[in-house]
Amino acid sequence: MEGLQLIATGGALPGRLVTNEDLSRVVDTSDEWIVSRTGIRQRHFCTADQNAATLAIDAARQAVARSGLSPDQIDCCVCATLSGPCASPSVACQVQRALGLPEDRPALDVNAACSGFVYGATVARGLLATLGGRYALVIGCEALSRLMNMENRSTCVLFGDGAGAAVFELAPGAVFAATLGARGDDAIRAGGPNLTGSSPIEMDGKAVFRFAVGALPRCLNTVLDETHLTLDELDWVVCHQANSRIIDHCVRHLGADPAKFYKNMDRHGNTSAASIPVALNEMAESGLLIPGQTVACVGFGGGLTWAGMLLQYKGAEQ
Repeated sequence: MEGLQLIATGGALPGRLVTNEDLSRVVDTSDEWIVSRTGIRQRHFCTADQNAATLAIDAARQAVARSGLSPDQIDCCVCATLSGPCASPSVACQVQRALGLPEDRPALDVNAACSGFVYGATVARGLLATLGGRYALVIGCEALSRLMNMENRSTCVLFGDGAGAAVFELAPGAVFAATLGARGDDAIRAGGPNLTGSSPIEMDGKAVFRFAVGALPRCLNTVLDETHLTLDELDWVVCHQANSRIIDHCVRHLGADPAKFYKNMDRHGNTSAASIPVALNEMAESGLLIPGQTVACVGFGGGLTWAGMLLQYKGAEQ
């Protein structure tokens, strides 16, 4: 069966940098309190002229350019987000227009919150397999600052804005596995960004922690079993960047090498659907991600949803 391989990445961070010290002047908190509980030191918020769609367009344009493909070679566009600026047009349709992607190809948004990017990649794989095509553009983007109550210190310190994009290729014999799941639960809840009376992000932190430390190893073990690989044979594990303590707990539980688990929540906070593609883009830009390496991506969060994906990084043709 054909699987996805990663060709190229792109990323976009908004223009407003917000440190823990900045937040301590708005709400009763401190750098020590935030770092000790989450590992987060700073995050980026959208400026007045930025939103999830503008970030998605910037990240997508970069990923397509790095892939070496022309826009008319992109066979589908899937965007994962829960914080698009409007219900319609979708963020994916705004990307299609901005990049000049073909009009006879599907473009759609998916909302699986923090699992969204992996959900989006598997949706893209299905579209390619069903409709025909070779290349998919998948984006994760969020403007969570538009959904937050800045007087609630239990949530306002956690989240940030950003976008990451990836170009995938559907290839025969590619190493690939995916697992998706959901359990309806409002332990994490977010109202719409532009709806009168909608509520800001609310979260039961203890319930989410218990959920996440179970979902992460379950997803990882599922995709390893499907590909007959071991954790030692993986080059990287890229988890949703929710909280450093969640990842550290799972590393200990798995008896894994912590160096394989990429972490960047100290710089970006929790960017929901954007967190995995932003991390992949950072790794590619810094040279940590090398063509031929095998990567597992694991998302878990609002919905509640979970998702795992294992694939290889091919890189763009030189």
